[in-house]
Amino acid sequence: MELATRAMDFASRAASNNTVINVFLVGAFAGLAVRSLNQQRQIETLESERASLVNTNKSMRQTMWDWKQKLYSEAESNNKPIVPLSKLKSIYGEVPTLPQSAGIADGKASATKIVI
Repeated sequence: MELATRAMDFASRAASNNTVINVFLVGAFAGLAVRSLNQQRQIETLESERASLVNTNKSMRQTMWDWKQKLYSEAESNNKPIVPLSKLKSIYGEVPTLPQSAGIADGKASATKIVI
């Protein structure tokens, strides 16, 4: 019991002592400063990675556009194309596709379609 009383007395004196409070506040500030610096480094790393990814994305988008244009030009040429131009445009969503018959397939009636 006497030990608990001494501990409480020490804690109350430390709480009223400005030096102890100031040391605690400086320690908390230092901890927050270290955490902030670490977060700032992470942000800078992520921003540089983002810039790299944006550049890669742009180059991939340009490459895909070039491939698409090459496919279109090959499909429009006089030679017999592997994939016709109309099929290419429907694949890329540039021409609305024709709906398939919903009623009969191979002479059999299809099941009722449920739309949610």
